[in-house]
Amino acid sequence: MERLTISLNDQLAEQFDVVMHKRGYFNRSEAVRDLIRDLLDTVRSEEHDEGHCTATLSYIYSHQESELASSLTAVQHDHHDLTLSTMHVHIDPDNCLEVAVLSGSIKNVKDFANHIIATRGVRYGKLHLLSVEMAQERYSDDAVRHVHSAALA
Repeated sequence: MERLTISLNDQLAEQFDVVMHKRGYFNRSEAVRDLIRDLLDTVRSEEHDEGHCTATLSYIYSHQESELASSLTAVQHDHHDLTLSTMHVHIDPDNCLEVAVLSGSIKNVKDFANHIIATRGVRYGKLHLLSVEMAQERYSDDAVRHVHSAALA
């Protein structure tokens, strides 16, 4: 294991400690490791469309928009190979939240998310992408496809 030493001014160190404890970290090292992992994953997903990912796409839309719910469902059906599951929540009388759990190539997942988010009537959308390294073993049975993956370090 490699040891890194960093210097922070007192104010930044104090702010970091407060956030670190609120998030449940017991030491700075683990908090910094998670920050580095998150940064590396963000850079990897921004710079590369190669590889496989698991993701959640959350978006809010008005169900008052004519045919919007049907249009969004049709897009999901057109990309059934990416969509593992969806959850639909009625937030208030006018707005719905959907969360889609996705799995596929980074490029295809990003393209799908951009298509949904750009759809007229979708008020807000956010893709949370986790890059994963696919295991070589793939299993299948009569009805269900199983793909095993391991998160990158």
